[in-house]
Amino acid sequence: MLTAVDHVQLAAPPGSEDALRAFYAGVLGMTEVPKPPALAARGGCWFRAGTVRLHLGVEEDFRPARKAHPGLRVTGTEAYAARLAARGAKVAWDDGLPGHRRFYSEDPVGNRLEFLEPAGSPAREIGEDGADREDGEDGEDGAGAARPHGHLNGPRTDA
Repeated sequence: MLTAVDHVQLAAPPGSEDALRAFYAGVLGMTEVPKPPALAARGGCWFRAGTVRLHLGVEEDFRPARKAHPGLRVTGTEAYAARLAARGAKVAWDDGLPGHRRFYSEDPVGNRLEFLEPAGSPAREIGEDGADREDGEDGEDGAGAARPHGHLNGPRTDA
């Protein structure tokens, strides 16, 4: 019986790890997860944000995924898109999925990424520290404290 998706793997060309780290950690706000030593020798890198896990594996004859893509649930879609755009990432809005706000982007090696949020979700903003907050949260008093880089996490589990 299937219970969950453990991770999504995307391919990347040899030698692209520094660019991938800059994007997935620096732009998307994910945390790099050390690969087990036996797998680290193959190259690539792994990232997580909450329950979201993305693995980037080296493929010698790499071709970016232009159609296949992970759909990453976000909070504060507009603020998250602005965060990506401010850091130089492409943002292409798409209104083709009823009941959702979504946009597409690409990682530095050309893999397609979708970011989406159900319409009517509470408005959120991304703070200067990279944490997401509901409108009115300041992150200072601990009431509804922001989750660092929680914009990919889905529902809060720390409340």
